[in-house]
Amino acid sequence: MSQFSWQPEVADGAQPDHQPEQPATEPGTLALSVDDFSSLEDRILRAVNLVKRERLARAAAEERAAQAEAKLLEQSPVTEQLEKEVTALRAERDQVRQRVERLLSQLDALEL
Repeated sequence: MSQFSWQPEVADGAQPDHQPEQPATEPGTLALSVDDFSSLEDRILRAVNLVKRERLARAAAEERAAQAEAKLLEQSPVTEQLEKEVTALRAERDQVRQRVERLLSQLDALEL
Protein backbone atom coordinates (compact mmCIF):
# COMPACT_ATOMS: atom_id res chain seq x y z
CA MET A 1 0.00 0.00 0.00
CA SER A 2 1.44 3.40 -0.86
CA GLN A 3 2.00 6.09 1.70
CA PHE A 4 0.63 9.61 1.40
CA SER A 5 2.15 12.75 2.78
CA TRP A 6 -0.63 14.94 4.16
CA GLN A 7 1.18 18.24 4.12
CA PRO A 8 -0.56 21.46 3.11
CA GLU A 9 0.64 23.21 -0.02
CA VAL A 10 2.41 26.49 0.41
CA ALA A 11 0.26 29.43 -0.83
CA ASP A 12 3.03 31.34 -2.58
CA GLY A 13 3.85 29.89 -5.96
CA ALA A 14 0.95 27.42 -5.91
CA GLN A 15 -0.58 26.65 -9.29
CA PRO A 16 -4.34 27.26 -9.68
CA ASP A 17 -4.79 23.87 -11.35
CA HIS A 18 -3.75 22.13 -8.10
CA GLN A 19 -0.68 20.35 -9.40
CA PRO A 20 0.84 18.30 -6.58
CA GLU A 21 4.21 19.41 -5.41
CA GLN A 22 7.17 17.30 -6.37
CA PRO A 23 8.06 14.98 -3.52
CA ALA A 24 11.12 16.26 -1.79
CA THR A 25 11.90 13.41 0.54
CA GLU A 26 10.50 10.05 -0.55
CA PRO A 27 9.81 9.03 -4.10
CA GLY A 28 6.45 7.23 -3.43
CA THR A 29 4.66 9.99 -1.49
CA LEU A 30 1.87 12.25 -2.65
CA ALA A 31 1.47 15.76 -1.32
CA LEU A 32 -2.17 16.83 -0.80
CA SER A 33 -3.40 20.19 0.35
CA VAL A 34 -5.70 20.45 3.34
CA ASP A 35 -8.48 21.59 1.02
CA ASP A 36 -7.95 18.61 -1.28
CA PHE A 37 -8.02 16.23 1.67
CA SER A 38 -11.11 17.90 3.12
CA SER A 39 -12.84 17.71 -0.25
CA LEU A 40 -11.92 14.04 -0.57
CA GLU A 41 -13.17 13.38 2.94
CA ASP A 42 -16.49 15.10 2.16
CA ARG A 43 -16.92 13.09 -1.02
CA ILE A 44 -16.22 9.84 0.80
CA LEU A 45 -18.71 10.73 3.56
CA ARG A 46 -21.37 11.57 0.96
CA ALA A 47 -20.71 8.27 -0.79
CA VAL A 48 -20.97 6.34 2.48
CA ASN A 49 -24.24 8.10 3.35
CA LEU A 50 -25.59 7.40 -0.12
CA VAL A 51 -24.76 3.70 0.21
CA LYS A 52 -26.43 3.59 3.64
CA ARG A 53 -29.59 5.24 2.32
CA GLU A 54 -29.72 2.93 -0.67
CA ARG A 55 -29.30 -0.14 1.54
CA LEU A 56 -32.12 1.04 3.80
CA ALA A 57 -34.32 1.73 0.79
CA ARG A 58 -33.53 -1.70 -0.64
CA ALA A 59 -34.33 -3.40 2.67
CA ALA A 60 -37.63 -1.50 2.88
CA ALA A 61 -38.50 -2.44 -0.70
CA GLU A 62 -37.70 -6.09 -0.05
CA GLU A 63 -39.90 -6.01 3.06
CA ARG A 64 -42.80 -4.47 1.11
CA ALA A 65 -42.36 -7.09 -1.62
CA ALA A 66 -42.42 -9.89 0.94
CA GLN A 67 -45.58 -8.46 2.52
CA ALA A 68 -47.25 -8.12 -0.88
CA GLU A 69 -46.34 -11.70 -1.77
CA ALA A 70 -47.72 -12.97 1.54
CA LYS A 71 -50.95 -11.04 0.96
CA LEU A 72 -51.20 -12.46 -2.55
CA LEU A 73 -50.78 -16.01 -1.27
CA GLU A 74 -53.38 -15.26 1.38
CA GLN A 75 -55.88 -14.02 -1.22
CA SER A 76 -55.33 -16.87 -3.66
CA PRO A 77 -57.86 -19.29 -2.09
CA VAL A 78 -60.44 -16.49 -1.84
CA THR A 79 -59.97 -15.70 -5.52
CA GLU A 80 -60.41 -19.34 -6.49
CA GLN A 81 -63.59 -19.58 -4.41
CA LEU A 82 -65.01 -16.44 -6.01
CA GLU A 83 -64.24 -17.76 -9.49
CA LYS A 84 -66.15 -20.97 -8.67
CA GLU A 85 -69.10 -18.92 -7.38
CA VAL A 86 -69.18 -16.79 -10.54
CA THR A 87 -69.17 -19.92 -12.70
CA ALA A 88 -72.01 -21.42 -10.66
CA LEU A 89 -74.03 -18.18 -10.81
CA ARG A 90 -73.60 -17.97 -14.59
CA ALA A 91 -74.82 -21.55 -14.97
CA GLU A 92 -77.81 -20.79 -12.73
CA ARG A 93 -78.59 -17.63 -14.74
CA ASP A 94 -78.58 -19.63 -17.97
CA GLN A 95 -80.98 -22.17 -16.45
CA VAL A 96 -83.32 -19.40 -15.26
CA ARG A 97 -83.19 -17.75 -18.69
CA GLN A 98 -84.12 -21.02 -20.38
CA ARG A 99 -87.04 -21.55 -17.99
CA VAL A 100 -88.31 -17.99 -18.55
CA GLU A 101 -88.05 -18.43 -22.33
CA ARG A 102 -90.04 -21.67 -22.08
CA LEU A 103 -92.74 -19.99 -19.99
CA LEU A 104 -92.93 -17.08 -22.44
CA SER A 105 -93.25 -19.43 -25.39
CA GLN A 106 -96.08 -21.27 -23.57
CA LEU A 107 -97.85 -17.94 -22.96
CA ASP A 108 -97.46 -17.04 -26.63
CA ALA A 109 -99.01 -20.41 -27.57
CA LEU A 110 -102.04 -19.72 -25.34
CA GLU A 111 -102.82 -16.39 -26.98
CA LEU A 112 -103.19 -17.83 -30.43
